[in-house]
Amino acid sequence: MPTRSARTAWNGTLQEGGGTVELTSSGVGRFDVSFPKRAADEADGTTSPEELIAAAHSSCFAMALSAQIAEAGGTPQNLEVRADVSLGPDPSGGFRITTSKITVRGEVDGLSAAAFEEAAAAAKAGCPVSKALAGVEISLEAKLH
Repeated sequence: MPTRSARTAWNGTLQEGGGTVELTSSGVGRFDVSFPKRAADEADGTTSPEELIAAAHSSCFAMALSAQIAEAGGTPQNLEVRADVSLGPDPSGGFRITTSKITVRGEVDGLSAAAFEEAAAAAKAGCPVSKALAGVEISLEAKLH
């Protein structure tokens, strides 16, 4: 299986410094990062590890869900997946990723709402990013359109 890479160049201290994340495997982007903006309510044009994890989680979940729907006998027409990943204090000190909330709305042929929710629960459990986030509380809200 392949390995994918990203690179970060950082200059300065945690509070005054900043950096740039580059998606080196795909070459599709470079993104600014900064701790003060990471910890603020507004991102102001910078990304964060939490946003990058949210992107990974939402895309991985969408792939896993499409597979689960097909396995259950349905056909996914459209899946809109959002992952909201939160940073919070770690009781042992510092910070940690505390939650990832997955919200999915789907248009699916051939599955009932209950079967869609079962497929979504299986995708949540089987998604490799969910597995990587084993110490994080992952919630799921799944509804058919």
